[in-house]
Amino acid sequence: HAEGAAFVRGSGTAAIREALYSLSENGDEILVHDAPIYTTSITTLKQLGLKPIFCDFNNLDNIKITLDENPNIKIALVQYTRQKIDDSYDMKDVIQTIKSNTNIKVVTDDNYAVMKVHEIGSEMGADASCFSCFKLLGPEGIGCVVGTNEVVSAIKSNQYSGGSQTQGHEAMAVLRGLVYAPVSLAIQANQIEIIAKTINKGEIPGIVEAVIANAQSKVILIKFDKPIAVDVLKESLLLGGAAYPVGAESKYEIAPMFYRVSGTMIKDNPEFKTHWIRINPMRAGANTILRILEESIKKVTSCS
Repeated sequence: HAEGAAFVRGSGTAAIREALYSLSENGDEILVHDAPIYTTSITTLKQLGLKPIFCDFNNLDNIKITLDENPNIKIALVQYTRQKIDDSYDMKDVIQTIKSNTNIKVVTDDNYAVMKVHEIGSEMGADASCFSCFKLLGPEGIGCVVGTNEVVSAIKSNQYSGGSQTQGHEAMAVLRGLVYAPVSLAIQANQIEIIAKTINKGEIPGIVEAVIANAQSKVILIKFDKPIAVDVLKESLLLGGAAYPVGAESKYEIAPMFYRVSGTMIKDNPEFKTHWIRINPMRAGANTILRILEESIKKVTSCS
């Protein structure tokens, strides 16, 4: 339902950078959530010379106060997936609060959210939605910006050179990925639900709770009753889990990922490093993941 769309080279990171570049100038103030900014987004803000103004997106009144106190804010960046474990903001409410009675342009980071949510940022009133096609079973290095004609036209103008454009087999590979990704992600979401329900019934000793979250990708966050997270991750690698992605949620992923929670969450609360892990099923089923998790905990606790 957007006015236009454009592929860019450089995946989701470049999509965000190109959207911000098309709507801002060096030295502009940018509104961001009061949380550790994703590493590649920090780089983008530095490259574009944008000055971050922090406010709590979980509190709509705080957004209004921040905008009143900082009338020079020209643009806002809103990340769809959680930056902190206790994030609870509603994307549409945040976007509409920012846009209400202001001329601020809103760019949303929709990486890991596209095809897992009912509406992406541009469908909620944002000027541009940005995401990686590599995370939607597409080819390496291609991102997408969906939004207003103002944004898309500027990006296409900036990418005038043929070598900068996504064409031919790469463009077709993106479209093929967009056909299959919804099916793959639906199966993955179903397995996540099964895993979380099984764990929260108390069927695996040593776990306090399982929380489903869009923490970058849609995952299960596992909290242990003891500080065994690092050791459990080591054991899971020996039992069939993957410690790192080839390309998170890409077409190359097969084995389930057992890995630490995001760096932004650990910065927010060091306990996440010792007591929590996250699991992304990728192409694995619930039974495989529960087996790896249970056996890993047994090995760690029996050795301690």
